[in-house]
Amino acid sequence: MSFPFKPTIITRALFFIVADILIFYGSLYFSYLLRFNFHIPQLFVQSFLELVWILVLIKITILYLSKIYFITWRYFVLRDVRKILIALIISYIIFVLYLLTLYDGAFPRSAIFIDFLLSFLLIVSVRFSKRIYQDLSKSDSLNPTIIIGANQKAISVINSANNGEINFFPVAIIDENRSLIDTYLSNLKVYNSDKLEHLVEKFAINSAVLTTSYKTDELDELFEKLNSLGITNIKLSKLLGSKNETLRDISIEDLLARHPKDLDQKAISSLIKDKVILITGAGGSIGSEIVRQCAKHGAKQLLVLDHSEYNLYTISQELEFANVVTLMLSVVDKKMFEKVFQRYKPEIVIHAAAYKHVPLCEENVEGAVLNNIIGTKNCIDLSIKYGVCKFVLISTDKAVRPTNIMGATKRVSELYAQNVDSKNTLITGVRFGNVLGSSGSVIPKFKKLIEQDLPLTITHPEITRYFMLIPEACQLVLQAAAIAKNREIFILDMGESVKIVDLAEKMLKIYGKSDLGLRFTGLRKGEKLYEELLIDDGDRVTKYDSVFIAPKTKYDIEKLNFDIEELLVTSKKAEKLKEILPEFNHNI
Repeated sequence: MSFPFKPTIITRALFFIVADILIFYGSLYFSYLLRFNFHIPQLFVQSFLELVWILVLIKITILYLSKIYFITWRYFVLRDVRKILIALIISYIIFVLYLLTLYDGAFPRSAIFIDFLLSFLLIVSVRFSKRIYQDLSKSDSLNPTIIIGANQKAISVINSANNGEINFFPVAIIDENRSLIDTYLSNLKVYNSDKLEHLVEKFAINSAVLTTSYKTDELDELFEKLNSLGITNIKLSKLLGSKNETLRDISIEDLLARHPKDLDQKAISSLIKDKVILITGAGGSIGSEIVRQCAKHGAKQLLVLDHSEYNLYTISQELEFANVVTLMLSVVDKKMFEKVFQRYKPEIVIHAAAYKHVPLCEENVEGAVLNNIIGTKNCIDLSIKYGVCKFVLISTDKAVRPTNIMGATKRVSELYAQNVDSKNTLITGVRFGNVLGSSGSVIPKFKKLIEQDLPLTITHPEITRYFMLIPEACQLVLQAAAIAKNREIFILDMGESVKIVDLAEKMLKIYGKSDLGLRFTGLRKGEKLYEELLIDDGDRVTKYDSVFIAPKTKYDIEKLNFDIEELLVTSKKAEKLKEILPEFNHNI
């Protein structure tokens, strides 16, 4: 049901006013016919003609004042029916008072009651007509949908679908808790989960909306089950307030994310609150999230440093409400970098600036050494010189028994952090694996290939990686930093490693493009099949299950400084890194 013009407040109101005038005229006339057995005496014909326009005017005026004419068909609900009923009662009270005080003609009193019932039924029916029409035609034009989870969110999804806000047609509800089996929510029957396959076949269901929260492994199992039944359009529901419902596609992050149970927000706040904090690499995936977390936990001032103008602008615009100072420079430029410490006197430094892309570091060894080793050394030395309370180095699992330049440079940075004379500055490092969705990681790459309808490229069928959500990884970084004593390298428990082949196949299922397939290209320079988080089995448990401590590696600091100086001038940097790091097995 549509109009040849675009509905506006005025056109909508005029449409309903005209419709109601016709309804009210017709209902009063039909009331007279019923009262007089379809033969109205001439005397009462005259009273009808005298009174009908008075009654119509009263009704239209009261309905207008009650804002009835500003309600759209799409959003007409039962509470609006009550408003119409009250408006009509007021209208008839006014009309009866007029008859008793000002009108001296004949009028059949029983017609008032008949007209009241007819008017109410007709104007409510007109307003519900579009809803009824939509419900009757919806099964042909929308997606037959199963709702999994019998709760308030499910009711909200149904209401949103009925209002035309979402392109779904709910046909049944699954209650996995079995507490509401065979009951009805918003006129939809609730079924046991073992009826899922039967319902999919019966209603030709092609979509699902999940309104219940699941653990990652449970969600993964449910996703595979729905996919096996041919349901590829899977949405997660999020309730906003009491009325609004938003749906989003299920993502690979939902199926892989590991949610630590021991996040200690109090410990993080104690580290951050009312402190001046410098974050290097603040525009990157990790750095920007650390900036957000620091702002959330009440940092006094945030010094956000990055050499990328765009990244720096992006994060600064996001945090306009916070006390943010943007610093566009490189940590390699020690002279410029020192001015930051002189001017702002940071109390905590979180060093996230680094080159992290393995193949690019292999092709740009000198740049990797400068940025990852000298940049870190500058940051640590200046922190010690200017009395920073705590320095936190963001490290990587690739620093463990490194096979590439990137991992080796990060491992040298760890050695420097653990062995430098830190004076009054507490120095610590945090090592973790891949984070889901970070720039340059495999998931954004796969998403781009899927959008281009290209096969997903994987280096090796057996390659595995650890994954964690960026916000949770960054919270664990800050949590580890909060309990640091000095010189520890903390390791985050990243859960089980994931085969990239499995990840790719799951992403193809999510996007409904399994036909694209996979293409293997061979391991790249410096790439490992398996990443490691610990150097050996001597890791020490902290009070948090998600955080461990790697054994300290001693290295004479004077020799390390000498080795770093030689590393800068030698043309054989890989060989020198092997000399510093006996465990470095360069995979080229």
